[in-house]
Amino acid sequence: MTSMPCPCGSTLALAACCGRWHAGASAPTAEQLMRSRYAAFVLLDAPYLLRTWHVSTRPASVSFEPGLKWLGLKVVSARTVDADRAEVEFIARYRVGGASAGRHHERSRFVCEGGEWFYVDGSACGAGFSRPSEKSG
Repeated sequence: MTSMPCPCGSTLALAACCGRWHAGASAPTAEQLMRSRYAAFVLLDAPYLLRTWHVSTRPASVSFEPGLKWLGLKVVSARTVDADRAEVEFIARYRVGGASAGRHHERSRFVCEGGEWFYVDGSACGAGFSRPSEKSG
């Protein structure tokens, strides 16, 4: 894990980037949490996704679409709504099997409780939105 590049698109190694949050530290911002959740989808880390999903919207389990490969992440915008709420808009590119690449374009909502950020939910953005079976918020 130490020399693997972080899937979130930073120039850091996974261990120095999102790997810290996966290992148990709390992501300090909603954007960093969103990036770490994207990395968790790439790495098929269901326990992390569930742990960082707000209890009010958390599913019982997370499954991953067979053959889905995440190709990259672009953060479009990140904004603080107030001290305990934030939104992050992103585009995640993916491919399933030999099919054409798709785009998951979402505006995710986050809340901070007890100093820890959680993913709440997301809304589709833009025309031509296509979504795989799981969110990447």
